[in-house]
Amino acid sequence: MSLIYLDNNATTKIDSQVLEVMLPYLTDNFANASSTHSFGVGANEAVKVARQQIASLIGCEINEIVFTSGATESINLAIKGVAEIYQNKGKHIITVQTEHTAVLDVCKYLEKKGFEITYLPVKDDGLIDLNLLKAKLRPDTILISIMAVNNEIGVIQPIKEIAELAHNNSILFMTDATQAVGKIPIKVDDLGIDLMTFSAHKIYGPKGIGALFIRQRRPFRVKLETLIHGGGHEGGYRSGTLNVASIAGFGKACEIANKTMSITAKYVEDLRNNLEKELLKIEDSKINGNIEKRLYNVCNIRFKGCDADAMISSIDNIAFSNGSACTSISIEPSHVLIALGLTDIEAYSSIRLSLSKFNTIEEIPLVVEIIKNKVMELRAML
Repeated sequence: MSLIYLDNNATTKIDSQVLEVMLPYLTDNFANASSTHSFGVGANEAVKVARQQIASLIGCEINEIVFTSGATESINLAIKGVAEIYQNKGKHIITVQTEHTAVLDVCKYLEKKGFEITYLPVKDDGLIDLNLLKAKLRPDTILISIMAVNNEIGVIQPIKEIAELAHNNSILFMTDATQAVGKIPIKVDDLGIDLMTFSAHKIYGPKGIGALFIRQRRPFRVKLETLIHGGGHEGGYRSGTLNVASIAGFGKACEIANKTMSITAKYVEDLRNNLEKELLKIEDSKINGNIEKRLYNVCNIRFKGCDADAMISSIDNIAFSNGSACTSISIEPSHVLIALGLTDIEAYSSIRLSLSKFNTIEEIPLVVEIIKNKVMELRAML
């Protein structure tokens, strides 16, 4: 039996169309995009095309896109950059307990530098309380950073309402949209986003390339302190030789997403619903998080009496996880699930299945059978 890959929130398989676009810039058209000779001009043209493709997907101007090595770097540039530039206004930042560790770790770093961070709790379904957010605003609040879609449970936060609350109080709003861009409609003007981070490898593009949207138009023209100094690339925000091949692939992945998003969403949601329906037939199983306001490809489910690590390590032909790949080496329970109010035991008994357009309906009964048998086997060992 071939491997069934259900860990697409960690990373996706690269689309063949994306790979096709990338290959020439790894072979014949290998020039530095900053070079002024004809080869360099050609490489730079590929970057321009990609920047337009990405801007078109999220509804921004091309000069508002800064290429990075991925969402983690984008998050560091955004939060640290805001903190450095706006600290004369205040040193208070608001985020959420269920954010990706890239956000939480940056916030912990800033606390050591004298900043005060408010970590909002979430309700038992993973959604924030807008009234509580409003109550936590202060005159010295300079940034609200709340992710659009949670990487572990798929919950979609009310981004537009959060942005309106921020702007009504002259506060910048940032969102980690790594699990949202290319999967659901994200238009920065419609939603009121000032800073947004995302990566290519979550939408069938290459790893090692991401972007940061930095608003340069009304209502706020955002300024950031530079983190990586050098040749003044990317408007001076992120120096370094551009990864032309990956940038070209990133652009193509965004172009494909722009054209096929609704079709892909319907197809993958049907697969997820079929899978989830059968898994919930297993006794003492339950979905974690809000089941209405969540991304269409995610199923975070717990099985009473089962250890998720034991399931993952003993099932060789299905790839799935017990949470974020970025915290997989941790022996601690998922901070996201604990924030929902789950006990350590409940968190340890939860798995995340995340599907993609490359999964098939034929895989679903196979996955259900294998997981069901493993659950029964582990429970029998108690």
